Amino acid sequence: MKTRIKICGLTREEDVDAAVAAGADAIGFVFYPPSPRYLTPQRAAELARRVPPFVAIVGLFVNAAPEVVHAACAALPLDILQFHGDEDAVYCRQFSRPYLRAARVRPRFDLVEFAGAFPDARGLLLDAFVEGYGGGGHVFDWRLIPPGLPGFVVLSGGLTADNVGDALRRVRPAAVDVSSGVETGKGIKDHSKIAAFVAAVRKADERL
Repeated sequence: MKTRIKICGLTREEDVDAAVAAGADAIGFVFYPPSPRYLTPQRAAELARRVPPFVAIVGLFVNAAPEVVHAACAALPLDILQFHGDEDAVYCRQFSRPYLRAARVRPRFDLVEFAGAFPDARGLLLDAFVEGYGGGGHVFDWRLIPPGLPGFVVLSGGLTADNVGDALRRVRPAAVDVSSGVETGKGIKDHSKIAAFVAAVRKADERL
């Protein structure tokens, strides 16, 4: 099965163009004000106009007030919502849009129980546990992912062109999500790294 690829934390027109040109299946905009990759809905809407049909647009939120999510949904065509805070299933489903629920993986965290709390999520995004929110560009121990975890797995956390092939062989996720692993600075994407990351995923897919 083709592994889907999301490039997250885009902030510039040229980076959106590079992600699309490289063959990304989805691009992500961050609506979390403390993040250096934060965008207003208005700015994200400008960038979204460059995204062609059949490339998904994902909005990332962390413990946002519902009106903040509604405002982003009204400003641009978000295909999937991605929740990274302490949101429960009732909160996530109130927007009547497909959503991903992020899990911050660490020892003794029960991923099966967590997945069961979000039965209508389109998938679980597995990221490293760090202080605050987001994975901080760190790789977590993939052995902590239990076999037979229900639903689709989106693997995140410190992925790069150098390690994503190994990640696909060991985890077999439905999709991968990368941000800092294709950057020269926070929110500034390196177009050659984007192309190399996509190529590495496709090469690994051929071998699986």
